[in-house]
Amino acid sequence: MAPPKPVPGLVVRYAYLWSEEQRKGRVEGVKDRPCAVVLTIHEESGADVVGVLPITHSPPNDSDTAIEIPLRAKARLGLDSDRSWIVLTEMNMFTWPGFDLRPAKRGDIGSAIYGGLPRKFFRQVRDRFARILRDRKAQILRRD
Repeated sequence: MAPPKPVPGLVVRYAYLWSEEQRKGRVEGVKDRPCAVVLTIHEESGADVVGVLPITHSPPNDSDTAIEIPLRAKARLGLDSDRSWIVLTEMNMFTWPGFDLRPAKRGDIGSAIYGGLPRKFFRQVRDRFARILRDRKAQILRRD
């Protein structure tokens, strides 16, 4: 099964590479994790480039750097019931679907998709990320 077209708000299973891991010389993330697609760019070549923000169970040191996912939204996505945050200060960009999109079921790339965030919540994520990006407080790693 082919993955769906990437759209902002989609939550995917992805081998996210933290900037700290990259500084230590890693080229691949330590573990697969849910990530939220925050932007998509359709290039003239026909390729889709996406930007994803990592989702973590670790509470942020600064509440301005992450946004907590409502438990109802997590349940709808099939994620666990522990508190989780979308980190707004780091983004990985890659050509869709890329090597680091990770299916939950072997051989079924479609199983790398959890679903979509609620629209109102996604707009909050998008707007807060845009502010952080505008203030040059976000690190962006190109993964291709």
